[in-house]
Amino acid sequence: MKKTKQKITIATIGSHSALEVCRGAKDEGFANLVICEKGRESTYATYYKTNGSFGCVDECLLLDKFSDILKPEVQKKLIEKNTIFIPNRSFEVYVNDYDAIESKFTAKMFGNKHLLRIEERGFTPNQYDLLDAAKIRYPKQFANPKDIDRVCLVKVLEKERGFERAFFLVESYEDYKKQVEQKLAKGEFTQEQLKKVVIEEFIVGVGVNFNFYYSPIHDRLELLGTDTRRQTNFEGITRLPFDYQQEILKKMNIKYEEAGHIAVTVLESLLAPAFALGERFVEASKKLATPGVIGPFALQSMIIPGPPKKDIIVFDVSPRFPGSPGIAATPYSGYLFGQSVTVGRRIAMEIKDAIRDNRLKEIVT
Repeated sequence: MKKTKQKITIATIGSHSALEVCRGAKDEGFANLVICEKGRESTYATYYKTNGSFGCVDECLLLDKFSDILKPEVQKKLIEKNTIFIPNRSFEVYVNDYDAIESKFTAKMFGNKHLLRIEERGFTPNQYDLLDAAKIRYPKQFANPKDIDRVCLVKVLEKERGFERAFFLVESYEDYKKQVEQKLAKGEFTQEQLKKVVIEEFIVGVGVNFNFYYSPIHDRLELLGTDTRRQTNFEGITRLPFDYQQEILKKMNIKYEEAGHIAVTVLESLLAPAFALGERFVEASKKLATPGVIGPFALQSMIIPGPPKKDIIVFDVSPRFPGSPGIAATPYSGYLFGQSVTVGRRIAMEIKDAIRDNRLKEIVT
């Protein structure tokens, strides 16, 4: 087993969660490789480069652009190095072609590559289909803006950054029309992007991401940690006195751009309901995208008040590496393993166990 393990290199895109992947691989005895876009490699090639016992990035592979990872010659290099590639959100965004990810990525990929596309609401099946199949509650959707009868959050892809979504609040159809006209005039998004708009009820509660891990090797669901997001400029605006908020909002739009995460904990009474959601998600995923979820996934949720009691509403799904290393600061992985375990290390542990049991094919696609 030791000889086989040493031949494997764990690889990922140089963004999002690459450092966590590299540290986890190194802690479990694997070599690692970060695939970087030229001009964006300094974090990995300089500041966190392995130097004896210092640092965690063993090797960088430089590409002109991230999407070049699908080129046959790059795939050949990954195969020659016997890599297991760990996908993250940046990988999806920069490649921006799920058909190509499924058909042209020929190196081993950890997890179920066919499940990645459900994150995009324009595909069928998508995350809402999966949540429906799992009987998991999510915010009420409005396919027709004329039906808006409550405060709603409108989500539409930005014009300049097609991977980021513009968010704005509306309370009626008239309000929706007025704001859409203003934002189209400002060039915030296009008519084409507006065709894929998502309108959902605005949920008032506490945001908590439940970061799960499903292990096919051990046939169990694990909660590795919980966190919440820090977002610009939403967080800054909400810290202002109310009167100032009103003036600021006249001059700028709320931005929900992710800037970081905060580790949070939840009441123990919420763990059983959260696990129930996770179990149903795993089972539903097996039917929608065989073999279903493998490894990490996150249910981004709002905890809302009763009556009759607090409930969990899932507003977004991450069917891959969650990209929040701070979740290891919560106690949940420690309850399971006797020490804090990052998602990156948990993946490396799974790969090690799969090699030991000669079951690697069960965790890669």
